[in-house]
Amino acid sequence: MLNLGYNSLYINNRALVRGDNLDKYFFQNDGLYVAKNILGKFLIREYDNMQIVTKIVETEGYMGIKDKAAHVYNDKKTDRTKPLYLEGGHIYVYLIYGMYHCLNISANVENIPECVLIRAVEPIIGLDKIAFNRYKKSYDDLTTYQKKNITNGPGKLCMALQIDRSLNSQYILDSNLYISDFYINKNGEKVFADNDFDVVESKRINIDYSEEAKDYLWRFYIKDNKYVSAK
Repeated sequence: MLNLGYNSLYINNRALVRGDNLDKYFFQNDGLYVAKNILGKFLIREYDNMQIVTKIVETEGYMGIKDKAAHVYNDKKTDRTKPLYLEGGHIYVYLIYGMYHCLNISANVENIPECVLIRAVEPIIGLDKIAFNRYKKSYDDLTTYQKKNITNGPGKLCMALQIDRSLNSQYILDSNLYISDFYINKNGEKVFADNDFDVVESKRINIDYSEEAKDYLWRFYIKDNKYVSAK
């Protein structure tokens, strides 16, 4: 039987989003600021009395109606993109290739539809649950290749955390998917985000159609983190 012990821990005291840099005003900054400064924070998923904790290690910023790589380029407001027009901090999940979900967080103020794509996360708590969601195996039964590739891409992390379009338009500070600057470990202690790392800025991925926008250095990742999707 698959062991879903502490690595998929149910925590009674939810780690509430807090801190001067992670209130609602943080997400009302522009998309590039949020994309860069959300690195190192914890993306936490709760469902079925379980909690998964991951660290955000790679993001991309999308700068709204003038960004040719953005879904809302030329102010393309549709039922699909409505969450992006909400104030910063709302969840926008879309489907690619008809099968993979991608998680985005709106940025800036209402009706300025900028956002951040969460491209990769590092697993912290819930390794067995993450492994089961991705591979139907316990974490210890994964190959080295599978462990390396478990959450190093937007579709992979959504599968690992069971993120889908049912979360659309929910607020990231008041949802069972949320971002925090700390989590609670098995001893009941708060573990705070460590911001002591270098950030690499590079071109965004898989947007060759977007003319000059494909060359903008709007992808951000933690240098030397092994869960980054591409160097």
